[in-house]
Formats: sequence, C-alpha cells, structure tokens
Amino acid sequence: MEFDVVERAFGLSSAVLLLALLAIRFSRKLGMPSLLLYLGIGLLLGNRGLGLDFGTTEAHTILTENLGLAALVFILAEGGLTTRWSNVRPALGLGIALATVSVIVSIVVAGAGVYFLLGDALNLDWRTSLLWGAVLSSTDAAAVFSVLRGVGVKPRLAAALELESGLNDAPVVIAVLLLAGTTTITWTDPLLVVYELIAGGAIGLALGFGGAWWLRRGALPAAGLYPLAALALIGGAYAAGQYAHASGFLATYVAALVLGNSQLPHRASTLSFAEGFGWIAQIGLFVLLGLYVDPAGLPEALVPGILIGLLVLLVARPLSIIAAATPFGLKFKEQAFLSWSGLRGAVPIVLALIPLMIRNNEQSRDFLNIIVVIVVIYTLLQGTSLPWVARKLGVIQTGQATEIEMEAAPLEHMKALVLQVTVPAGSRMHGVYLSELRLPAGAVISLLLRGDTPIPVAPTVRLQAGDQLLIVTPERLRSATEKRLRAVTRGGALANWFGERGEPGSGPAH
Repeated sequence: MEFDVVERAFGLSSAVLLLALLAIRFSRKLGMPSLLLYLGIGLLLGNRGLGLDFGTTEAHTILTENLGLAALVFILAEGGLTTRWSNVRPALGLGIALATVSVIVSIVVAGAGVYFLLGDALNLDWRTSLLWGAVLSSTDAAAVFSVLRGVGVKPRLAAALELESGLNDAPVVIAVLLLAGTTTITWTDPLLVVYELIAGGAIGLALGFGGAWWLRRGALPAAGLYPLAALALIGGAYAAGQYAHASGFLATYVAALVLGNSQLPHRASTLSFAEGFGWIAQIGLFVLLGLYVDPAGLPEALVPGILIGLLVLLVARPLSIIAAATPFGLKFKEQAFLSWSGLRGAVPIVLALIPLMIRNNEQSRDFLNIIVVIVVIYTLLQGTSLPWVARKLGVIQTGQATEIEMEAAPLEHMKALVLQVTVPAGSRMHGVYLSELRLPAGAVISLLLRGDTPIPVAPTVRLQAGDQLLIVTPERLRSATEKRLRAVTRGGALANWFGERGEPGSGPAH
C-alpha cells in the first residue's frame, strides 16, 4: 500500500471540505445556492481545470452513480429527521399530490415538449423524450431544504414543498428506470410502481417506529452512539426497501420522518449530527459530479439546455402544479410560488447517469451535459430570486419561530425546545409589553436581545422591531406557543379580543 496516496487523499479531501465550508458563507452573502459553488469546485479540480484525473469510462460512471445514490440517501435522511410532523401534517395531502400527480403531469408535458421541440434535432423517440421529462420532473431535496428554510414562506406552502422534494424521488427513480430500459412497457408496470411505493412506505414506517422504540429502551453507553444508531436505521430502511424490490428512497424518507418526530434520547445531538452528515453528502455529491462532467461538452449543450429549461419552468411545472394543487383550494399566487420553487439540483444529474449506464451511447452523454446546463442555469435563476418572488407574491409569513438545536440536560429532562423569534419590521408585536404576550403556561422567555445588547426580561419591557427572543417551551406546547406569537404579530396585544387566534388566514373579526 502506498501511504503517499492516502496522504494526498486526506489532504485533498480536507482542502475541498474547508473550501466548500467557506463557500457556504460566500454564497449566502450573494444570495445564491451554495450547491452550485460545490459543482464549480469539482469542475475546477477536474481534467479541464487543475488536472485531477477522473475519467468518464463505464467504471467511473457506475462509481459516480452509486456514490450519488448513497449521498441522496443521507440527504433525504437529514431532510426527514429535521421535518416536523406538526408542520407538514396540514399539507400532507397537498405534498403527496405534488409528489405524484405533479410528477405524472410534468413527465408527460415535458416529454411531449422535448419531442416536438427538439426531437428531430436530437434524434429522440417518444420513449427517450419521456425519459427526459422524467429526469427533469424531480425537485431536489438538498436544494429545496437549503434555500426554502431561509425564506420564511407560509407554513403550508413550505411544508408542501419539503414533502414534495422528500417524496417525489421515489416515483421518479422508478419512472426513469422503466423508461431508460430496453424492454417493452406493459400494463403491469404501473401496478409494479404502486407496489414499490406502498411497500417502501410500509418498510419505512416499520423501521422508523421499531427503531424509535429500540432507541428509547436501548440505553446505549454513550450519547454519541444515538446519532450513529439513527443513521444506521435509516440506511437500513433504504437497503430493506431495495432488497424487497420496493422504493428504498421512500423507505428512507419515511423512516427518517418517523425517527425525527419521535421522543428520542439525545434528539438534539442526533439532529445536529444528521445535519452535518447531510452537508457532507451535499458537498461530496456536487464536487463528485463536477469532477465527472467534462466541461468541453457543455457549450454545445447551452442552447438546448436553455430551451428545455424554459419549457420545464414556464410550461411543464406550472401545469403540473395546477393539476395537483387546484383541488386543495390554493390561490393563484400560492400556485405561482409553488411553480417557481421547483428547484432542481443534484437529483436530475444523478438520474441522468442511469440511461448512460444502461445505454452507454453518445446520445446519453449529450443528455447528461444538457441536464447539467439546465441545473446550473435554472437553479441559479430560481434560487437567487426565490425570496424576491415570495415577497412579490405575498406568501411570506413574518414572526415565525424557528427551533434552535441545543443540547442541555435540563431541556432533555423536561422535553423542552428553544425557539428563536425575531420581531419583524411592521409587525404589531412592536410596542407590546412582554406581559401582554400571554404565552401558554409553561413557556418562558429566557433571553431578549436588542441589537447586540441583552435586555433584562421583565413584564414592563416593550418589544421593538428587530428584537430577538429565545423562548423555552415544552414540546407539547410548541404549536400553541407559535400560534400565540403569530396572533400577536398580526393582531397586537389585543389579538384574542378581536378574534385573532394565529391560524393561517385568520384575522380580526369584523
């Protein structure tokens, strides 16, 4: 064994990771998704950049595909663990519709558009055109989680988008495998899809609830073992799903969602560890894809990539949202925001490797280059403009509380959470005395920060715009605490007198 190889691998990996972590801060200052910077790091290190040899042979394609799927498992694990069931439950039906009905409509519309728009130029038949539509129909969990959670949109819309990005990988992967193959598609294939989704969900539920029961009673000898056990259970859900010829991705997300919403020992440590592991998976995945892609083939893919991207962004995605969301009574502006929030990321690029592995022809190579162009251009366009679009469409809800992951023995013992609240400009919480907040009994304000100065917490202190509050609340009172904060934000100190209860869409009674 050559030890210098190990040394170089550690040195390069450490340098890339540190550079990627610096890119996170840089991207947030620019308001752009950091995922694209990771892709750029990979392109910079590759054959056309600094010369790191990572070929495009069949072996490299298989390696990239397998590592990409493994990274997606951990990204879904982090997304499921950090998604609160109380937040997504009101949007469960909408999220499922976006992950199923929207996917079907998007595949058909995008596939038909690609066939009629570029079918002759790219020598595409109907099956290959629908394959393109399938690859582009999946929103990316990493992109959605990293961008959406900082925008502050209405809880129902945010929950629906998170559910969509977590759930739609499963049907899309199945569709891509069917369309990329060479066997004839028969009437039994839709039944197979239904089986894979139902079985994957059932496996995820079983391992999620069973794993939560075991972790509560397992009494592991060290706190740091609980995060490892949780991730092992989630990874086992993916493996069990694949072995059962079911959807491993759906099993992964469902198991993570169940575990993340269970009363686990050292829950804060588990979520923090999963978040860190998710970041490593995202960074590694995009750097790897940047290494694999040959930049020399991207200029030729620019024009078809822009055209197909416009087709998906302006036609396929809006029509799929209308089909999925209209039965749930969403307003036009809310549907418009859902349409613009269909962020693509690593998932389409990883899925584009599947037909390259199966067919291994020049058409599949061109397909991959076009997908990379679409992801880069439209993730940059949508990701940077999403906060502006949300404000213009009026779907931002101010005064929302966010949970801070904090590991402390008293919090663990009383099953309490720490919520952070910022008093936004224009909020009717401005000028309210702390005594007038009237939080549920058991929820207490532990810190009031004005600028960089902590203010003593006293009933006679009046809140000002820009103030930050840290509120400790038992987990069972979280919803009631958030509801009261939303009520005061919209209705002021006398919110309850005028009928304001903090419910979505509620307001002062007239």
